[in-house]
Amino acid sequence: MASVTPNEPPVPKRRVPTQLRSRERVERILDASSRIVVERGVDALTTRAVSELAKVPVASIYQYFADKDAILLALVERDTEEMDEQVRTDLGRLELLSLETIVATTMRAYVSVYHRRPSFVEIWLRGRTNAAVRDYGRRHNERTAAEVLEFAVAAGLARPDTPMAAAVLAVEIGDRVFQLAFEKDLRGDEFLIEEGIALVTSYLRRYATDTDGIRP
Repeated sequence: MASVTPNEPPVPKRRVPTQLRSRERVERILDASSRIVVERGVDALTTRAVSELAKVPVASIYQYFADKDAILLALVERDTEEMDEQVRTDLGRLELLSLETIVATTMRAYVSVYHRRPSFVEIWLRGRTNAAVRDYGRRHNERTAAEVLEFAVAAGLARPDTPMAAAVLAVEIGDRVFQLAFEKDLRGDEFLIEEGIALVTSYLRRYATDTDGIRP
């Protein structure tokens, strides 16, 4: 779980649009980029290709994104924000809290967003050639682990002394499972997804309390 080291170049800051028209243009650029990635692959993503599909001048793209890698990072950031919201929403709807339901609900939330955002599958689960994307994804995994562990401890399902490293490892295992499950199919291999949920749940049981489940 290495974060950025002093030897790594800083990720360039992109201009964040504040006006509605600018935000809409950025969304159009990202939607066009996503379509190119899914239909033609990551290597086909160029500012010229995005310009033609989004119907915006190349110069406008450079107002918000320094290069192709910056666009890929922005897509991953947008998609992971959607995943975070989906996880929180789905966990909030649980009628029975248990270690099993938390793991299954969290991983299934990710799968539902993968289905809506297939470009994420191409960029993160199948690619990871972009150093900034890799680093962002790892840091996101760490944040996810911290949030889910905090949720489980607060619910009385995980021991307060559970090492953060164990939670991070569980998330990384799930991430690797998704890599395998979505390697050849944008819908994911259901068998591998189910086995992955069972695997992560089994690993985390060693840190569980004696509580079988509670109703929120």
